[in-house]
Amino acid sequence: MNCTSTSLLSSSFLPTPPLNPNSSSSSSSFPRAPPKPLIRRVTTKMSLNQQPPQPPDPTSLLTSVTKLLWGPSLPPGLLISTVRAAWNTTWRLMMSQLAPSDPSLAYTRPPSRFRATQIPRQNQTSLHLYVGLPCPWAHRTLIVRALKGLDGSVPVSIAAPGTDGSWEFKNTRDPDPDTLDPTRDKANGCKTLKEVYKSRAGGYDGRSTVPMLWDAKNKQVLCNESYDIIELFNSGLNELARNPGLDLSPPALKPKIQEWNSIIYPNVNNGVYRCGFAQSQEAYDVAVNDLFNTLDKLEDHLSRFRYLCGDELTLADVCLFTTLIRFDLAYNVLFKCTRRKLIEYPNLHAYMRDIYQIPKVAETCNFQLIMEGYYKTLFPLNPGSIQPIIPAGSEHQELQRPHNRDSLSLKDAKESAAAALSVS
Repeated sequence: MNCTSTSLLSSSFLPTPPLNPNSSSSSSSFPRAPPKPLIRRVTTKMSLNQQPPQPPDPTSLLTSVTKLLWGPSLPPGLLISTVRAAWNTTWRLMMSQLAPSDPSLAYTRPPSRFRATQIPRQNQTSLHLYVGLPCPWAHRTLIVRALKGLDGSVPVSIAAPGTDGSWEFKNTRDPDPDTLDPTRDKANGCKTLKEVYKSRAGGYDGRSTVPMLWDAKNKQVLCNESYDIIELFNSGLNELARNPGLDLSPPALKPKIQEWNSIIYPNVNNGVYRCGFAQSQEAYDVAVNDLFNTLDKLEDHLSRFRYLCGDELTLADVCLFTTLIRFDLAYNVLFKCTRRKLIEYPNLHAYMRDIYQIPKVAETCNFQLIMEGYYKTLFPLNPGSIQPIIPAGSEHQELQRPHNRDSLSLKDAKESAAAALSVS
């Protein structure tokens, strides 16, 4: 069946044929009547299945105009300089929101708003942890929670970066039981982390960051400082922990842990962000030199010691690990930490593999979501949102390769020597 539409085209726009004065006619005494105007009927047929006309593709239109104006050559210098100036202005505006800076345009991390080193006993059974998998600061809390056996006592809701960079909750279909994935908000049923912060008693309109420890009973933010949370998980919830005997911050090692933290935090943990978020060449140069000078010192130290403080894994190692595991995945490329890749440091890479292979640690790492969180979200650093392939040195199979760092343990060495003497 066809649908027909008709239009009339008049010939009044054409000249009228002249009269012939010599023609004979019974009505010759009367003026000849002018001929009737030609009427043409133009019929168009359209199938019912025919697609309506599509609007022009803006990309194709832009490409056509570009070819018409400049052909295969580049646009003129004036256009390039204008676009560059506009982009630089826009980039600085976005970076000022993403990464606050000091007068030298060096990145300055804002302090955490909610601090806590102790949780009242009556609140310990209503704790809820909010994290985001790309975030190295949140990753610390997941590792200590897992090592201490608090996963059954402190439930967790996992947020994911939204299109605007804020944290939002998703209900992952058919989640892998062996892999951490984004979840719904299990404590409050909110759509975004900002809504959770706002729902606290007294309200809140500041930065909504992860990790965040929440009191589900009293609807209150208890803490959003990562180091406070891992110290609390390490020693403040032993009555709830399945592994209360593990102490990642023993009193005898606290001075060493604090010393290492004072080196690692500004130069490595925050150092990679100082590189990536620098808004001037001078700020970047300072940050990148601080970062790699510190990595060189760590490489030398870890050639003689299994962990930072000797034979025992401590909170300082946990804090260093969550930056190292992301180094080749994101920081080396996206944050311009390009002097060397982590895999080019034999001791640091083996040290990272050693910690990765500790039971329950690997389960806290989701490399695909880590990369998505950086490359797909940080628009000012990666406007095209193109995500590179996972480096070979960061794949699970490579991280499971033997690290052979047991030989650096002084305790193991003494036991081996004693066993050899007893045999002889």
